[in-house]
This record gives sequence, C-alpha cells and structure tokens, in this order.
Amino acid sequence: MTPDNGGPTIIEAVNLKKEFTVNEPGKGAFGAVKALFSVKKMIVRAVDGVSFSIKQGDFVGYVGENGAGKSTTIKILTGILVPSSGVAKVNGVVPYEDRKKNAGNIGVVFGQRTQLWWDLPVRESFEMLKAIYRIKQNDFAEMMKKLSAVLDMGPLMDVPVRKLSLGQRMKCDLAAALVHRPGVLFLDEPTIGLDVLAKENIRAFLREMNKTEGTTIILTTHDMNDIEQLCERLIMLDRGRIIYDGLTAELKSKFVREKLIEVEFHGTPPSLLGMPELSVVEEKGPKLWLKFQDEGGGIAKVIGKLASFDVKDISVREPSVESIVMSIYEKTRTLPPYVEETK
Repeated sequence: MTPDNGGPTIIEAVNLKKEFTVNEPGKGAFGAVKALFSVKKMIVRAVDGVSFSIKQGDFVGYVGENGAGKSTTIKILTGILVPSSGVAKVNGVVPYEDRKKNAGNIGVVFGQRTQLWWDLPVRESFEMLKAIYRIKQNDFAEMMKKLSAVLDMGPLMDVPVRKLSLGQRMKCDLAAALVHRPGVLFLDEPTIGLDVLAKENIRAFLREMNKTEGTTIILTTHDMNDIEQLCERLIMLDRGRIIYDGLTAELKSKFVREKLIEVEFHGTPPSLLGMPELSVVEEKGPKLWLKFQDEGGGIAKVIGKLASFDVKDISVREPSVESIVMSIYEKTRTLPPYVEETK
C-alpha cells in the first residue's frame, strides 16, 4: 500500500531500464593478455523495469545498497542519463528530452558535491543563481529571507565557500537548491558526514519545506534514521528492481514477526511453561529478555499473561527500520544481477 495524499502526480516512472556495456576483464595473466586482442563485453542492467508514481507534496525515501540503481534512477529523473527503455516524467516534462525546462522545475543536492562557487562568498553564489534562474528581485529577496531564517545562514553569507565546514556548506547547498522554488527536490545523502546536531537541523528544515512550501522530496540515503524520521513512504531497490514500495510504518507489520520483551520481576523469574510463543534470550537476576514470535495472535494477549505474574516493569522493543531493511536484503541476495554476455 502506498500513501495517497490526493494531490496530482508530479513524478512518474514507467518500466525504466538502463543498460551499460562494460568490458569483461581477463582472468589471470594469460587472460589479461588475451583481453588485449579479443575483448568480451557484457551488458549490465543497472535499472531493471522500475515503475512508480509520486504525488505532489510527498516525502519519499529511495533506498538500496551500493549498486542497487538508486543514483542511476535519480540521474534519469534529473535528465543526466537517457534510459535504455521506458518513460519518465517530472512535472509533465520528460527530463532527458528537455533538460533546460526540467532543471528549472527541480532542485538537486548531492552530499559529496557542491553547486556553489568555491572561491566566492556565499552571497555572490546566490546572486549568480538568481541570474541563472532569472528570479525576480522581490521573489528572490523573499525566499532568501525565509531560507536564511530557517537555516541560520546570516553569519555565512560573506564567507567564501571553501572556508565553510561540511555542515555549513550543506545548509548553503540546500538553500541554493531551493532558491528558485522548485516543485521537486532530489537529495542524495544530504546528511552524510554531519554531526548529530547538524543532521537534526537539516531534518527539521526539510520537514518545514515539505510542509509549508509543499515541496516534493525524494531522499536517497544509507542513514535509516533519515528515512524513519522524514519519509512517510519508502521505495526499496535491489539489483535494479523494486522490492518494496509502501508506507514506512508498514515495514514492521509486513516483515517483522519477532519482538523483544524485557520483563523485570519483584522476585525470582517464574517458569514460562505453557507460553510456547516466548523463548528466553537472556536471564539476569530478576530480569528476563524474551523473544516473542508473532504468528498472528498479537502481543497484547502475551503481555496480559505476563502481567499475571509479580511484574515490576515490562517493555517491548521493536526492531529499527535499519535492521528490517538489512534483513530484507539478506533474503534477496540469491537474486542475480542482470548481466548478459555479448559477442
């Protein structure tokens, strides 16, 4: 199940595929010499039939392991790459057919790259972006005032970009991506390398822009805390294929059958005979750590049984989104990547 906010569809991908031709390396010394004269080529499909639609105002996490096809998909949607087959549209524009128009409708932030001019003060970089996007002075001043207030950029405006810390630069890069009020914002690892406070500031800002400006945000990240705190919807990619597309909150109900229950008794822990759904993971003094295998009966009944004992405290721990995602990938490792040998 995917969330439906009732708004218009702003991003649509239909059976996207992207193939790359690569040289097959020779094996061993003889193979390496042979490869100099007779090169075998392989077709690697980085994106393999990806389809999804995203509505205006959605905040979507787009995740996968390295090589899963995340960046390739984003490059197609931003107009950098042309798909081998399939169709993509962003705000009604085919991005790789009209790159200029698409660029005016989107903002992009790559965590390891900056769109600011390295040796210029931050203020001058924004003035250049104003000219590039042909933003009216009143609109520019209004947006800069809002961005500066939310991101606390005032002290940074006259500092050369090369002298900014990573967290400060990320603030400025986010502002630069939003200064022309794009309908869609693509974020690739926006919190990578940031300290805890800087991460929370960036997350708070993204929530604000999504809520007040209605900006559609697609976030690719390896930090599952970003996904859990920001994204209502999650699209998971593995070897170029979508393996999950739905509500982030539903991950636990769909994939998790185990919970950990921590129980502290007033005295010696009792025997749990007659409760086969529970198994003891650890016992320490008056405390028991129990694994609950949910087979559809629900945990409330089990808690009720435990409460009949002389219980001092009880708590239930659910696995994090990160651990769930890891377990899903482990189950799909038998799927082969699409590789085809050519003559």
